Amino acid sequence: MKVVLGITGSIAAYKAADLASQLVKAGHQVDVVMTRAATEFITPLTLEVLTRRPVLVSLEDEKQSWKPGHIELADGADLLVIAPASADVIGNFANGLAPDPLSAIYLALPRTTPVLIAPAMNGKMWLHPATARNVAQLREDGCHFVDPAEGLLACGYEGVGRLAPVEQILEEIARFVPGGQ
Repeated sequence: MKVVLGITGSIAAYKAADLASQLVKAGHQVDVVMTRAATEFITPLTLEVLTRRPVLVSLEDEKQSWKPGHIELADGADLLVIAPASADVIGNFANGLAPDPLSAIYLALPRTTPVLIAPAMNGKMWLHPATARNVAQLREDGCHFVDPAEGLLACGYEGVGRLAPVEQILEEIARFVPGGQ
């Protein structure tokens, strides 16, 4: 299965390395797309080594070919997973904005390609009415969610907002694998 793994700006971005590694070990082709903010938390090189594939961060990375890489990734994806998903990217997706390759891939996906979103953010941000509206819109659009977990957050608060455990995200991904593998 071809998985496009989107990583956004969250301290939980480091957990995406484990997720990518587990997906590769399970036999999936994993193409990573990172927002610029994600690169502040984990380097593209780490993900390139784990996936053995180039990592897309900006549209400037696509200059090797006449065909836009984000369109090619969208066309070839069997599943789009965003983990961690920031409030910013959730808002972009819900409102049809494409300021980065990840959001452009989301908009260019065939409507039959499943999307799994695993948010991670400050609890106040997760519980804000604007975020709730954006999540509701994405659910209505057919996106699936692995809701954030509760616990101690990186900002020092206690509450909801932690990225769901990698094992839980992998269990949700398995639901989209043909034959349940």
